[in-house]
Order: sequence, then structure tokens, then C-alpha cells
Amino acid sequence: MSTFADLVKQIGGEYVDVSYIASPRFNPHFIEAKPSDVVKVKRADLFVHAGLDLEAWRWPLVDATGNAEVCPGGSKELDLSKGIELLEVPTTSLTRAAGDIHLYGNPHYWIHPENTKKMAETICNKLCALDPQHENIFHQNLEIFSNRLNPKISEWKTQVKPYEGQEFIAYHNAWVYLMSFLGFKIELFLEPKPGIPPTPKQVELVENRIKEKGIKGIIHSDYYPSNAADAVAKATGAKVIILCQNVGELPEAKDTISMIDYNVRQLMTALQQNGETKS
Repeated sequence: MSTFADLVKQIGGEYVDVSYIASPRFNPHFIEAKPSDVVKVKRADLFVHAGLDLEAWRWPLVDATGNAEVCPGGSKELDLSKGIELLEVPTTSLTRAAGDIHLYGNPHYWIHPENTKKMAETICNKLCALDPQHENIFHQNLEIFSNRLNPKISEWKTQVKPYEGQEFIAYHNAWVYLMSFLGFKIELFLEPKPGIPPTPKQVELVENRIKEKGIKGIIHSDYYPSNAADAVAKATGAKVIILCQNVGELPEAKDTISMIDYNVRQLMTALQQNGETKS
């Protein structure tokens, strides 16, 4: 994904040539790899991925390369979910009746700023193992990145503190990590089940929830159809808030830190315009 590519470039600097397969303009769950992607991964010195079951297309792509080194456990494979504290890990057996469920926990972990720090460290360690000649440079780049990110984390925490506990609606359950970091919550989604498009009954539930709780924002991604969110916004006065999951998804998200900053600003703008305070 483009966010992972950005992090590798931030740490690797001039010593890496980075590309990505999953375009930020599309839902990362449903990417269709091209033959050129197979060649790209086959020749790669490092294949970085989200792990878990976010990228269902990932392992068929890797299998098609015939390159064991980019397969799970291979020397040129890096699973960025390793070491991340996962949220919403199922505690009971699941079936497809629950919708597009995730067996290992919610896989959208990279949007949490603290997880971003962890991923950058993981990438640094892997690059050092692959290219020890430039180990000092990679660690210097990691320090530069951390020195940019850490003050922003403090800034974001300070900005949202007066609004802690505020509730939002979302189209899809992709924002639990960002909500956890910011102290916000999402209890209801426009999708009645993950991956199932909004139904009239679900739209009615959402509208009632917004009116009952005074919810001011509906979180949405650009690549989902907007008709249901727009209709709910019109009926309730809530604001549709377009957030980014990946670098390059919108012009404001030119890198990982600016992407998170954009998301925080969008949420804050929605709350401040409506005069919200801590619940």
C-alpha cells in the first residue's frame, strides 16, 4: 500500500527504490493485481505488506511469483502487523453470516500514530538486515521521522482533549485505531454488516442514532458510494467527513504524517463548527 511505501522511503531514503501495488484510490480489500505486479514482486528485494487478512489478493500474487523469498517467513518478506496490538480480535467462532469478517482482528492498524512509529522501527530493522552497509543512515532517517512524528502526536492529543468521548458514525469499520488514539468512538455503521451495502433499515437506525445522540459527523472514504451518507446528512444535519486511509488518497495526504494530520483536522473542524465539547 502507498502508506507502507511512504514509510519505507522515509527510512530508506536514497538507498531504496519504492513502488506499491494497492492504489490509494481503491479499497485495499479488493485490489486486482496485474501481471506486471507479479514481475515487480518477483524481482523485489523486499515485499512489505499489512499481514492479517486485509489484502486477500496478496498471497495469490506472491504464489504467482514462484519466489520463496517473498513468501511468508521468507528473507525478503515483511509483515508490518507483527508487534502491533490488534483491536477487535474475535473471541468466538465466526461465520460469513457476520459479513466481511476479519479472523485476526481489525486490520486497519496503520492509521494509529503510535502504530506508525512501530512500523517505522520494524522497517528500519529489516532494511538494516538487508543492507547493513547503510545501517547508520537508516537509523538516522528513523530518528528524523520520529522527531517529526512525536511532536505531532502531542499536538493531536492536545487538540482533541476537550472533545474526548465524542461519537461518530462511519460507513465501514476502518477507523477503530484512529478513534482509539483520539478518544472518540463509533458505535454504528452505515454498513449493516462489514462489506454489506447500506439498507433502508440500517439508514433509519443511523438517522435515529444521530438524532438521539446529537452526532455531528459521518466518516466516509472517497472510494465508497456516497449516496447513503449524503442522504443521512441531509436528513439529520450531520456532516459527511472524508478521511484518508492511505497516502495519496487525497492531495492533502502527501505523506503518512500529513495524512494523519488531515484526518485529525477534518474531525476537529466538524466538532468545532458545531460547538461540541466533552460529553
